[in-house]
Amino acid sequence: MRIQFFGAARTVTGSKHLITTEKGTKILLDCGLFQGIQTDDFNQKFGFEPSEVDYLVLSHAHIDHSGLIPRLIKQGFSGPIYCTTATADLCKIMLLDSSHIQEKDLERVNKRRQKQGRPFVEELYNSEDAEKALTLFKGVQYGEKFDLGEDKVSVFFTDAGHILGSAAVHLSIPDKGTIKKLTFTGDIGRQEDNILRKPQPFPQADFIISESTYGDRLHPKENDMQAHLLKVVSETCVEKKGKVIIPAFAIDRTQELIYTLDKLSNSGKLPRIDVYIDSPLAVRATKIMKDHEECFNPEILDYIEKDGDAFAFPNLHYISETSESIALNDLDKPCIIISASGMAEAGRIKHHIKNNIGDPDSTILLVGYASSNTLAGALKRGDKEVNIFGEMFEVKTKIEVMDSFSAHGDYSEMLQFLACQNPEQVQKVFLVHGEYDTQVSYKAKLENAGFKNVVIPELYESIEI
Repeated sequence: MRIQFFGAARTVTGSKHLITTEKGTKILLDCGLFQGIQTDDFNQKFGFEPSEVDYLVLSHAHIDHSGLIPRLIKQGFSGPIYCTTATADLCKIMLLDSSHIQEKDLERVNKRRQKQGRPFVEELYNSEDAEKALTLFKGVQYGEKFDLGEDKVSVFFTDAGHILGSAAVHLSIPDKGTIKKLTFTGDIGRQEDNILRKPQPFPQADFIISESTYGDRLHPKENDMQAHLLKVVSETCVEKKGKVIIPAFAIDRTQELIYTLDKLSNSGKLPRIDVYIDSPLAVRATKIMKDHEECFNPEILDYIEKDGDAFAFPNLHYISETSESIALNDLDKPCIIISASGMAEAGRIKHHIKNNIGDPDSTILLVGYASSNTLAGALKRGDKEVNIFGEMFEVKTKIEVMDSFSAHGDYSEMLQFLACQNPEQVQKVFLVHGEYDTQVSYKAKLENAGFKNVVIPELYESIEI
């Protein structure tokens, strides 16, 4: 059996890991889009032949894990795509949204390249490709086993607690007269998420492909996340009469922010200001989240029973129409604008940042992970100037960070997730979805925890197991 790493290798984006069994069955774990600056070549070329892949197993719906599925189909893949039912529902909106962004961004990029006398960038995929991809999805429940191929590879999902529908993938693979058990963690969630259940323990594995995003740090111990958010809103909107601009992933982070603001509103603490969810994707994702309460933790279920709706309060506005979004640019009053994407690399949030980055009375609040080569990453790093739509802008607005909203577990939480394993029985751990220096740090922590063979694969590396 062989594993090849075609994405999220020594980086946090483009998740793609290809398993080839003894009988030649090819199983692709995730098919994510590389996000950030200068990633066109990585997205144009897979490094393998899509038509030769037999099955795709998807851990969750985030675009850096699912965003190249339409291109995989465009390049010849025609097999089934397995994921949880909630992930399938989310991908119905996310992939179509991604195709729309691809089309709009391509038009803008090629106009600029034409002026520069440079060749056009090829289209990754379009809405038709995304629609075709959606016909291949097969949603299954957590714990429901299914088989792949003539060699009867057995697969099931457990809840990873990262976003709605996120899963760790567990495969039992016949190989040379034995059954090798491989777990792909996907992205590991928080032990105390405000909305979702905590990550579930899983059976003993022989091999583990593990994410490592926050492998070198601990999230701040923020005992009162509501208080921190309220402080930012009060200082910006009440004292300075400015705007709070929040780049947030449309799924889970946005809903967690809404839920937190809902609780503040119910308690009478939230100032009387308008809150805008300016993302058609987030609007649709919130509706889907309401349909999947089976993924919720007991605390929010109890809140919903008493409140009726955790995602609705006075002065909350869900915006889908482009004209309404554009109108926010001329809004001359304090408000909160929450918009996708979380790394500020696409969508309406880039326009909101562009229009407010020169305002010292406003605040850009970063609430999740941001890769270093993204706009959100540059802001988080403290860059004095940033590139937005090909232009440089001086950063005059205040930048605030709340890592407590992150959907990724820190190293302590990831180690807690792996605590269900006997390290003596794990033959190898492959670290993916992390920056290299972070992975080196996390490798040492895993070794201290008893895991003896921790590998940090390079991009395109092929390893026999």
